[in-house]
Amino acid sequence: MNKFTLHDLERRVKERAKAKPEASYTRQLLDKGVAHCAKKLGEEAVETALAAVGEDDGRLIAESADLVYHLMVVLEARGITLADIEAELAARIGRSGLDEKASRKGG
Repeated sequence: MNKFTLHDLERRVKERAKAKPEASYTRQLLDKGVAHCAKKLGEEAVETALAAVGEDDGRLIAESADLVYHLMVVLEARGITLADIEAELAARIGRSGLDEKASRKGG
């Protein structure tokens, strides 16, 4: 089993963000700004959702990997880390998902 983690991906995105654009797709995305990165994330989210209902597991896994990569690029563009996301998730422990969602309405 591969031991590659989301933290490994985060480190890789940070590394590639420092590369020259001609050598790094990540750098090219970041150079186009957060709005472009967010657009790519949205496209991957749609492709993942479509794969979930109409494709085999392999396609869903591949699209999910693309989605997670593009999420990491958006987070990098905004200066947000996995630790920030983990802290938010940890703060939600002990609350039902329904209660958490209701607390966000109107806010």
